[in-house]
Amino acid sequence: MSYIAERREEEKERRRGEFLDAAETLYAKDGWEGVTMDHVARTARLSRALVYVYFRDKDDLLFAIGERAMKLLYQRFAAALETPGSGREKVMAIGRAYMGYALEFPHFFDFCSRFQRHEVSAAAAPNEAACHEAGDAVMELVVQGIQTGLADGSISPAVAQEPVMLAFSLWAFTHGIVQITVTKGPDLARHGMAMGDFGSYAFGLLDTLLRPPGP
Repeated sequence: MSYIAERREEEKERRRGEFLDAAETLYAKDGWEGVTMDHVARTARLSRALVYVYFRDKDDLLFAIGERAMKLLYQRFAAALETPGSGREKVMAIGRAYMGYALEFPHFFDFCSRFQRHEVSAAAAPNEAACHEAGDAVMELVVQGIQTGLADGSISPAVAQEPVMLAFSLWAFTHGIVQITVTKGPDLARHGMAMGDFGSYAFGLLDTLLRPPGP
């Protein structure tokens, strides 16, 4: 690649990043329904027409933000896998990392909730495909934790005969726990439960589920 072509590519990536930064800031502040392409352009101090050079539409922009969300989640899960302890403890650390992620980045957790409802397109556009690829990498980390637990005997073979199936089941359970903890605080309080207590109890149930039978 020539020097000029390289500079052009760097400029293109810089502008794309500026739009993404603006969109992410608005997402965190106003929620996704409050984000418009015009607002993104004004926040980035760039032309509205230029937004469409980089992103086909608002959904395309959402997937680009989602790729960022998934890559950050990958970092958090990878760090959880490096914590000392058994495979089961690493899997539980991943669950707690997801809780921390949701509390620290509620707009990214909102994306995860939207992503759960999204049906994979057979002919995905580049940003959508990149987002799904990043999401698959996140799930592979959960599978690694399960396989480690199977190898060291800390996870019951009875519940982990299909590690990928278990990984997706744990994702579903954990997402539900986090969603209730994050969004239903007043309801929990109305029933005499603190958010932290509910989360600890629910994760304790998952830990019990994963444990091998006692002697």
